Amino acid sequence: MPATPTLFRAAVLTAAALLATATAAVSPAVSPAAAAPVPDTVHGGAPGAAYKAAHDRLGPQRLTPAQRERADARHAEAVVSYEEARGARTSGLLTGYKTSGGIQQPQQTSYWCGPAAFVAVQSAHDGVGGRSQQDAATLLKTSTAGTAWYGIDIDVPGPTGYPMADALNYRLPGAGYVPNALPYTPTAADKTAFRQHIVHNTDNDYAIAGNAWEVPGGPHLVGHPNIEIFHWVAIDGYDTDTAAADVSYLDPVGGVSTSVVSWAGSVPKSAHISSDTLTTIMGGRGYIW
Repeated sequence: MPATPTLFRAAVLTAAALLATATAAVSPAVSPAAAAPVPDTVHGGAPGAAYKAAHDRLGPQRLTPAQRERADARHAEAVVSYEEARGARTSGLLTGYKTSGGIQQPQQTSYWCGPAAFVAVQSAHDGVGGRSQQDAATLLKTSTAGTAWYGIDIDVPGPTGYPMADALNYRLPGAGYVPNALPYTPTAADKTAFRQHIVHNTDNDYAIAGNAWEVPGGPHLVGHPNIEIFHWVAIDGYDTDTAAADVSYLDPVGGVSTSVVSWAGSVPKSAHISSDTLTTIMGGRGYIW
């Protein structure tokens, strides 16, 4: 996310920006202060979905057979975890927010939200803070365009094209992280699955790496302006009182100087948000869980 939003036209999107997950951008035809919701009659009506459909140049994404098998197995486990958590809430054994304990780091450059989110997600499991964002950026092959959601093979055994998933599995052997891509307008099933996945990960002491795609007129993370922003966050907990209808996340922009990201002053280091809203924000990209 650069300190000053980058203007662009769809016809001249660079290849790096197509992969980008950290670059803020606003269409020259839209004023951030006056942007109105973009109607969508094709993708189910989610605010901003038509904008995403018109501007996305990422192309088809593919999971490896091993990733598909692992995703199916993990989802089956997550369904059970979610029902167990609901039962614990009903019996009064769980109240309030439950978190995996990620340690937030403010991103050190305008385009290092990926490395900052990565070290926060890693710390949720092993409790180690203060890791090098530079080392994470090198591992993730982060560029000035940001950290890719898909399409980059990093230097680990058996790369899959999903650098965040591959890096987390490299740093946390046995974690079994898998990508979960989302459509521009996530369905009710997508939203339910995200609740199940955050409960499963949190209960097993793991955070989720979420790849937000905020667009003019669509929902935004807390404190973010109404412009196009690709952004990584660490999703590290859920509200047991609402059966994960609300979740907690760590935002790498929180605590960053406004000389690095111009709108950082209004962004908290951690925040709560509706899980359905966050799922919509991640529409067109997804999350690593």
